[in-house]
Amino acid sequence: MSTSPAPHDTDTPLALLGGLSIREFLRDYWQQKPLLIRGAFADFETPLEADELAGLACEDGIEARLVEEHGPDKAWQVSHGPFDDATFARLDAKDDSQWSLLVQAVDHYVPDVAALFEPFTFLPRWRLDDIMISYAPTGGSVGPHLDNYDVFLLQAQGQRHWQLGGMHGDDAEIIDGIDLRILKHFEVTPGEDWVLEPGDMLYVPPRLAHHGVSQSDDCMTISVGFRAPSADEVVTSYADYLGASLPESLRYRDQGMAPVANAGELDDASLERVRELLLSTLDNPAQLAQWFGRYMTQPKYLEQLAAREPALKTHELVEYLEDEGVLVRSLGSRFAFRHGENDTSTLFVDGDGVPAPPALAEALASSERLTAVLLDYTTADLDRKAVVSLLTALVNRGSLILECDLQDEEDEEEDDA
Repeated sequence: MSTSPAPHDTDTPLALLGGLSIREFLRDYWQQKPLLIRGAFADFETPLEADELAGLACEDGIEARLVEEHGPDKAWQVSHGPFDDATFARLDAKDDSQWSLLVQAVDHYVPDVAALFEPFTFLPRWRLDDIMISYAPTGGSVGPHLDNYDVFLLQAQGQRHWQLGGMHGDDAEIIDGIDLRILKHFEVTPGEDWVLEPGDMLYVPPRLAHHGVSQSDDCMTISVGFRAPSADEVVTSYADYLGASLPESLRYRDQGMAPVANAGELDDASLERVRELLLSTLDNPAQLAQWFGRYMTQPKYLEQLAAREPALKTHELVEYLEDEGVLVRSLGSRFAFRHGENDTSTLFVDGDGVPAPPALAEALASSERLTAVLLDYTTADLDRKAVVSLLTALVNRGSLILECDLQDEEDEEEDDA
């Protein structure tokens, strides 16, 4: 039984899904109910040690939180990084060990962590959000809480005791005044109470109450989270996107209206006219696709998208690829595509959309190795020159990186160390 699915293989039982096929998991569990998966990753070894996680939490620009059940100022106190040695010295000196360190988007900084996304690509890549890693000594937790998104909780090291408490709606009672969705009341569902060992995994759908408490002093849990924009975010973002392109002349009109009975009344006919204006503007499948591709590929942290210095020239890119060079997707960059008509596609990259040959768009939005073969992915409308120009632009904006540049960075870090 394999861990990772072959492309388009939806009916093979997977250890990753507890012996279920992709089709069965999506039909019976996804966004519906939890699933405990023993041995989802056989012989799993953590890709990051606790000291390395703490080191990330001390760096500027990395989102890290410290949750203390009995904090210096209040219960369930949340502090935000960057932290320092004094922070961890204080924790070591505490009378209790009921605290947790959480670091977001570790996949943006550690390639071995980013590689953990690949087994989950039976789901759309653009739905993947980030990989958070938490560390807690014995007794540490973040309390019984809710999330608004799907998450796979992979035990990386040590043991964690998980309890589930059923689905909750918007009326769930949350403790006020803290930066967490901790429930005032938590009742364990009978039979949904387990201790996870390294390599075990728990799938938790949105709005399912869950509570995980460390059972060891080396407990590390990897959370593979998924993007789930709210209706508010979707409506606001799409309206902003459309509004930027709508002409000033497109306005509310009431030509041919009937005489009004009362000049102060908003009558049904007026409401129907404004409704038609809204619907005719919003109901545009082509525009919706262009907006959604840009929206779902927006970088989690825009400041991480660093332009290349010095900028690469197109002939330099061609020479590099033809000399067996390889392009690498930047950690944290997001790619997606949508095929159109007449052999055209839109490639969505880090919040932008650009025309691209279908084969090129598919390659960039996959985990495929990016070599000189990309230069041959052309169409009648987008020739080799256009492909080279597009790839060069993606390198210069920071969405793609020359593999040799990565090696140079690693060498510099080793020299600094």
